[in-house]
Amino acid sequence: MPLMTGREIRDVLDAAGVLPSKQLGQNFLIDPNLARWIVAQLEVTAADAVVEVGPGTGSLSEQLVGKVRRLILIEWDARLAGVLRERFRGEASVEVQHADGAKFDGRTLFKHRPLKFLGNLPYASGGAILKNLLSRPHPFERAVIMLQAEVIARLAATPGTKDYGVLSLRTQANWRVEPLRSVPPEAFYPRPTIDSRVAVLRPQTAELPTFDARLFDELIRRGFAQRRKQLKKQMPPQPAWDTLTSRLGLATTVRGEELTLAQWIELTRHYDPHPLKDLPQNAAEILDVVDAHDQVIGTATRAQVHAKSLLHRAVHVHVYNPHGDLLLQQRSRLKDVHPGRWDSSVAGHLEAGETYLTAATRELDEEMGIREVVPEEVARLNACAATGWEHVRVYRACYEGPLHFPCAEIEAAVWFPPAEIAAWMSARPADFAAGFLACWQAHAG
Repeated sequence: MPLMTGREIRDVLDAAGVLPSKQLGQNFLIDPNLARWIVAQLEVTAADAVVEVGPGTGSLSEQLVGKVRRLILIEWDARLAGVLRERFRGEASVEVQHADGAKFDGRTLFKHRPLKFLGNLPYASGGAILKNLLSRPHPFERAVIMLQAEVIARLAATPGTKDYGVLSLRTQANWRVEPLRSVPPEAFYPRPTIDSRVAVLRPQTAELPTFDARLFDELIRRGFAQRRKQLKKQMPPQPAWDTLTSRLGLATTVRGEELTLAQWIELTRHYDPHPLKDLPQNAAEILDVVDAHDQVIGTATRAQVHAKSLLHRAVHVHVYNPHGDLLLQQRSRLKDVHPGRWDSSVAGHLEAGETYLTAATRELDEEMGIREVVPEEVARLNACAATGWEHVRVYRACYEGPLHFPCAEIEAAVWFPPAEIAAWMSARPADFAAGFLACWQAHAG
């Protein structure tokens, strides 16, 4: 497909009746060589799908057609969405969504992995788009973005600089940000009054400890609400600030802008009151060992049960909200079985002497902070390889309220429409824990 020239892009806009809006931050890239270079930074393969937000007339999109498995274009302007549909008509791999990238339902994207993100993002809403689609949990393994140079500087900022703040920490907790080349105003139509810059985002691979992402966000917002104030005046009252700073080796007069990402995470972990925040699993817990008929024949530790593939008992609880969405948890990377995979709302072993219903109720509380909810049994599965040699009872519960889960056990928790889960599971069954696949088949399948 030949690349569009700047003159052709302006002609397309005129034909569609699109007068670029300064209020919406509409600045269209008209330099085909620069467009080619930007797309090259995605490092796509034929197996990839790509989500592009703000494709405009398709100056970046056109270079991906035929090179990737799927191309999903999210365009807010209805007229431009129509232009894109017409331009790529007959291209089965291209899907055009008329939607606001700041509000687009990212849950619909997980089924398309492996997935990369591309965006010449509108100046007016670029930050909101990043927060909506690139915050954890997200399905992307690489992102290439173009924004105002000053925003890219904030994303990549280091402690002690004027650009360092909430946006820097929110982004760097999930991504390693590498600013690339600057883009001058003459590369756009109409010309903006400021320079832009391209950056590549790669998943954060630093050996960071697990932490409560919601608590982290609350603390950094407190810490930078008045950035020149000392943190001791802005942090929660407990634990005592003097004790906490001594434990972390920090000055009691430290300000938020002086702390590194790792120090902010350690601060978050010390403020986290969850009793299981450091315990992904308890290898020493005592479980009942059972036979093929689910009759108790002895006891063993969790470690022994798994090492020897002994038959034992477990529960899975599927929690639905009033909209019919099912809560899924993403297992922590510290779990000894299926780390990082998506699983039932809550799941766990029966302790020695415990009943299935008691275990289901306990797990709701321990894993999600859900109390005063009575789960209903909906299915039973016999022990087999698919269940991890567990006799499983599946329960259903309804809940609408806050969730509080231990970060050592659970990376994230998201409400998904069942139809999306089914499509995702069909496309990528390896994204899910084996036990959940079996329970889904028995309950919802």
